Amino acid sequence: MRQLSTIDRKMDRMNVPPSGPLDLPLSLLEMGCSGRFELITHTSPGSPFPPQSTLPNGLPPTSLSLEAEVKKQFLQDPAWLPLHDTDFAFQKFLKVTQRNVNIDSLINCAGSPLHSGLSVVRDPTTGMLLDFTEVSLENTDLSSKNSLSLQRKPGPPSESLRGSNTNYPFLPGGMEELTLDQIKNKSKLQQDIDFENDLLRVPPGFKAGMDFSDKDIRVAKPEVNLMSLLSTLDDVTDLGGDTEGKDEVQGQNDSAILPRTNSLEELGIKDAVPSSRFSKGKDRNSKQSEKAEETKKWAIPIDISSPCDDFYKRIPHPAFKWPFEPDPFQKQAILRLEAHDSVFVAAHTSAGKTVVAEYAIALSQKHMTRTIYTSPIKALSNQKFRDFKTTFGDVGLLTGDVQLSPESSCLIMTTEILRSMLYNGSEVIRDLEWVIFDEVHYINDAERGVVWEEVLIMLPDHVSIILLSATVPNALEFSEWIGRIKKKHIYVISTLKRPVPLEHYLYTGNSTKTQKEMFLLMDAAGNFLTKGYYAAVDAKKERTSKYAQSFGTKNTTHNTTASQDRAVWLTLLHFLSNRQQTPVVAFTFSRTRCDENARSLDSMDLTTSIEKAEIHSFFQKSLSRLRGGDRQLPQIVLMRDLLKRGIAVHHSGILPILKEVIEMLFSRGLVKVLFATETFAMGVNMPARTVVFDSIRKHDGTGFRNLLPGEYIQMAGRAGRRGLDATGTVIILCKAGVHEMSDLHVMMLGKPTTLHSQFRLTYTMILNLLRVEALHVTDMMRRSFSESHRDTQAYEKRITQLKETLSTLPVLANDGQLSDLLPYYHTVTELQTTRNIIQRAILESVNGLKALSVGRVVVVNNQQHLNALGVILQVSSDSVNRNFTALIICDKGNEEGEGNSGDSRAFPHLHNIMLFIPEGPCSHTVQKLKPQDITGITVKTLKVIPDRIIDNYHKRQQPRFRTEPPGQAISTATQELLRLAEANPGGIATLDPVNDLQLKSVDVVEASMHLRMLEDSLRGFNCIHSPTFAEQFAKVKERMSVQEEMDKLVFLVSDQSLSLLPEYHQRIKVLQSLQYVDSSGAVQLKGRVACQVSSHELLLTELLFENALSPLAPEESAALLSCLVFTQNTQVEPHITSTLREGIDRVLSVAQRIGELQRECGLPQTAEEFVGQLKFGLTEVVYCWARGMPFAEIAQLTDVQEGTVVRCIQRLDEVLKEVRQAARIVGDSVLGSKMEKASLAIRRDIVFTASLYTH
Repeated sequence: MRQLSTIDRKMDRMNVPPSGPLDLPLSLLEMGCSGRFELITHTSPGSPFPPQSTLPNGLPPTSLSLEAEVKKQFLQDPAWLPLHDTDFAFQKFLKVTQRNVNIDSLINCAGSPLHSGLSVVRDPTTGMLLDFTEVSLENTDLSSKNSLSLQRKPGPPSESLRGSNTNYPFLPGGMEELTLDQIKNKSKLQQDIDFENDLLRVPPGFKAGMDFSDKDIRVAKPEVNLMSLLSTLDDVTDLGGDTEGKDEVQGQNDSAILPRTNSLEELGIKDAVPSSRFSKGKDRNSKQSEKAEETKKWAIPIDISSPCDDFYKRIPHPAFKWPFEPDPFQKQAILRLEAHDSVFVAAHTSAGKTVVAEYAIALSQKHMTRTIYTSPIKALSNQKFRDFKTTFGDVGLLTGDVQLSPESSCLIMTTEILRSMLYNGSEVIRDLEWVIFDEVHYINDAERGVVWEEVLIMLPDHVSIILLSATVPNALEFSEWIGRIKKKHIYVISTLKRPVPLEHYLYTGNSTKTQKEMFLLMDAAGNFLTKGYYAAVDAKKERTSKYAQSFGTKNTTHNTTASQDRAVWLTLLHFLSNRQQTPVVAFTFSRTRCDENARSLDSMDLTTSIEKAEIHSFFQKSLSRLRGGDRQLPQIVLMRDLLKRGIAVHHSGILPILKEVIEMLFSRGLVKVLFATETFAMGVNMPARTVVFDSIRKHDGTGFRNLLPGEYIQMAGRAGRRGLDATGTVIILCKAGVHEMSDLHVMMLGKPTTLHSQFRLTYTMILNLLRVEALHVTDMMRRSFSESHRDTQAYEKRITQLKETLSTLPVLANDGQLSDLLPYYHTVTELQTTRNIIQRAILESVNGLKALSVGRVVVVNNQQHLNALGVILQVSSDSVNRNFTALIICDKGNEEGEGNSGDSRAFPHLHNIMLFIPEGPCSHTVQKLKPQDITGITVKTLKVIPDRIIDNYHKRQQPRFRTEPPGQAISTATQELLRLAEANPGGIATLDPVNDLQLKSVDVVEASMHLRMLEDSLRGFNCIHSPTFAEQFAKVKERMSVQEEMDKLVFLVSDQSLSLLPEYHQRIKVLQSLQYVDSSGAVQLKGRVACQVSSHELLLTELLFENALSPLAPEESAALLSCLVFTQNTQVEPHITSTLREGIDRVLSVAQRIGELQRECGLPQTAEEFVGQLKFGLTEVVYCWARGMPFAEIAQLTDVQEGTVVRCIQRLDEVLKEVRQAARIVGDSVLGSKMEKASLAIRRDIVFTASLYTH
């Protein structure tokens, strides 16, 4: 204490001179331990300085006077004044406070960001403060409105989760940053700018500009540029300090961009030292790296057959521990996650893919980063939320209508929401370490598959990807595509077999007597047993024949009556429950059939009294949150009765809350029989002991078809619970008759569906990318899975090689007689292609094949023969690779074709129609000819004995018979051919494809006329008379073949070869016509509004701008917009108000206009199809619901099932939110508040009851 008081006394004695008027009120504040200082000022010179450091605990809080705050906010700020009756309020206001007018406050300008900060210099050994230096801050002007960089400053907190549609997205991973060469080229371009000529007078986008020319002033140019003189001298090495400095800067720039490598040679940096001694090593190195590049594969399959023994050595402290030992495939995936690699896990159902997701979430919690888990179905998202919440605690959920703890480290969401977060530059993306895509095989979904591709393309580089999928045949190809677009390795891990094997049975029983008729069709090892199939056929046949004896024959159809169905189900379920084979999932491909089957089991009771009590209490507790009236809905009453007996139904027509009750009871094992549609297998992870297929045919929207192997495996895979059952049982019912064996075989053993690209262009995607200058729609198209066959890097490498080859080839001679050599080459190649077209047409026609029969004389041209006559001996029966065996005349000694090869010869037969006549004795050969070898079918035929000729020829090919003379048949045929050739040396008459072969199609007629014209034009060329013609033509051919290959590759690399490019231009035309974008591609106000809307964006935006929703009341506008979310056809005609009827007509006319415009711009969809998407069946239901009618009553107004109604109203709420957002952008606050009212009106009762999984 004594010490302190002496210090105090000393402090009192210190004389600080009073601050004068010239002293600036400045102070330095040390920021934390980083050595940074901040300059602070204070408003009034009299107030004390704050403390000089933020250490240890930062600045103390300054206590604000509450009175001063209230005064400032409510008395001195007129913003709270009412809009109406202002005089009275203003008088009152003036009485209360004396307000000073401050004109300057109206002129508000935000300060520009500081471009420099202060940094501290310390002694490295003692840490003493030595000095301050000013350091320049980089990227201070970057913001979410002008940059794709992660270096930009964060946006306002309100936009941190969903982002904003004015934000730029972050740069997608794998998009090419500028390479070193491009930057060098750019800097060269910048140096070449001429600041006197060719300058713009009119700025881009402006109509008028300025004239800067000054006629009087002339700039005197120096006569000689010394620098250019110096640079021509090779031996000048040093140009003074200035250039050295420049070089240093250049070097720094270069080094910033160069990739990390171990040696200069790898980079190929040209050293200042003459690099002759390095060049050899460099060559070798570059060749090696080229080879490595060529063999580089992005997808790496991992072998999971061997156990992973050193797992705990490599990961001594795993981020997450399970109560069981992970399988080898799970361990391999975890090892890859620890290395921060991306993985694709394609595993069988119930193999345990979730383990990989759990580890990633645990790892991100350990690393303090975030993980996003996306799923295709909202129900699955809710379920995963509950599972992960119990495991990890720190989990949030984002779906269209729910947002729970969005600040969590693990966020679960639907893929659509992740897409909008990526486009809108959400701040969540910064902290993101993993994105987990569950059920990736959903990418095959025609409607929504494109969303997965967009998200995969848009993810930034620092995010690693985990893909979880059922087994797919092309996992490697798919991973290769992702790896190539993201430029990172994807490790592919596939399981070899199911953990619980399946046994597949056919069931033919339909009564107590036949209830044991279950035949094994495929055993657990995957062997298809035909014995079981025939046993089932016999059992069924025996019963049918007995029936036929007593009641006469009856055609068996696919359909059976309800009573027959009931008999089959009762029999089967008694049999299964006796054998302890429950729980059972019965897949039925019709919702009404599901309900009927469940209702028909009224006599069946599968639960004990204890289970009944448990079911009852759970059911009551779950539905306690519903209003009284809603608890008595017919569907709920019916389901309560069924559930008590252990039976349930699950399909899209069931109310969401009921579906969740059923799922939870099923997972507890209290539901013994569940009648479900295919969606249960897709979205809900709930295995059973037995799976039953009511039928193996389903309606897919266009017609009935058998189940695909992928669909069958997905559903059958629900059988067999890991750890509970040794095998899973799959039963196929044979109600009307036994299915075809081939159908069953294909379905059970066929390959599951491969992953296909469903990429398509949407207006939202185009507008979202157009508003960001740095991203192009063509980039998105080029990276889509549909274009995954384009290996641009390989093409570019090949183009470089071809360029080098071209530069080494000799220059073409084009003087004198050879001046028309190049046109000659082009004519000849065109002639060749035209001839091939005609040839193909002849071979595909009946008359052509008749003419090319045995005995026909033909003109043969190939590598060995030039205009030689031959006779056909045999025609192959293979229509795909058809060939002709023919006897052809040739020179003695040229039978085996040792003549010069055809590539080096200049297609001489094209201008030379002289038939081949042997110079010495005539010989012959028998050869198989391809169709393109036959260049003319003559009008002549010969009588030949083909078998004798062929046998004789083959016999004389053997060494011991080689000297024998040819047989009589061969001699005669050869003499005949020679006689024909000598009689018509100038060419022989051939069959005309149009007149003789009667090929009258437009293509053939045009081609043959064109051919005649080309043949005539060939005679006019001079180059054919040149003595060096053959040699020069060979050079041209070599050069042109390289050039053609290069042109083809350049086309493939360019955007012009994108398959969706024409459609892109058509859609841009539509957007320009509707003024969503201007002629230069800049997004206009309408386009910005359309970005807010996720579906039917053009229609909604047009309705908004035409004020079609303004005359309607809130409930009417909700009813009208229901046409955008409802997709079914209904039989009931809705009764609606006249204003609503007018609204519907307005919507239809706008839709018709857009549809017609799209058609005019070249899109394939007709206006009728476009308008046909809108279904107004639920308008009355939504109208009554928004006006407060109870759910039980609105369910009576329509034939649409309750679950579908609820889902439509939930999706309608999302549309209303989008319209509200769009109305705000336009500035239509009235419409915005109307949409809010409509949204509030429909958000009530059973439709918006919170999910059981989230509470």
